[in-house]
Amino acid sequence: MTSKAPPPLMKKHSQTDLVSRLKTRKVLGVGGEDDDGEVHRSKISQVLGNEMKFAVKEPLGLRVWIFLSALLFTVTGMTALLFPGQLYEVVFELSTTRNAIRLYGGALLSISLILWNGLYTAEKVILQWTLFTEAGSSAVQVVVTSVSLLDVGSVSGGALLLLLGEVVFLLITLLYYLQLGRRNRKL
Repeated sequence: MTSKAPPPLMKKHSQTDLVSRLKTRKVLGVGGEDDDGEVHRSKISQVLGNEMKFAVKEPLGLRVWIFLSALLFTVTGMTALLFPGQLYEVVFELSTTRNAIRLYGGALLSISLILWNGLYTAEKVILQWTLFTEAGSSAVQVVVTSVSLLDVGSVSGGALLLLLGEVVFLLITLLYYLQLGRRNRKL
């Protein structure tokens, strides 16, 4: 009574069977192109979305500009909070209440937080809103500085330099905002 061992089972290795894999991917709805021409590697990436469509070809120097803007807003805001009297006297050669300058410093520090956070993002919409916030703040500063100069009547060299700097700052920010808003070809 010698019993023979049963023959080994022949398993079909569907992982190595190319036709079976392609059929499975077709049933799952992955691997083919969607309406946008994107090829999804898995159902999860298809459902959650592909981050590559949010990637942006950034204008040259955008990150440096956002860094310099954030630094400038931070330094000016801290100066306005810590030395409010000196900041106003240097620019307008007049004295004013310290509370108004401190409020201005707080607003600049709040905007600088937005700029610092915008420095570390890769999403186009967040970069656009960061630049839009910066441009809006710069435009308000240009208007307020101009009205203040008209109200005072006498124009100092520091005030003119400040106004010129604010206008240049606004123009550069708007240039980056417009470049970032242009439609680019798919990556």
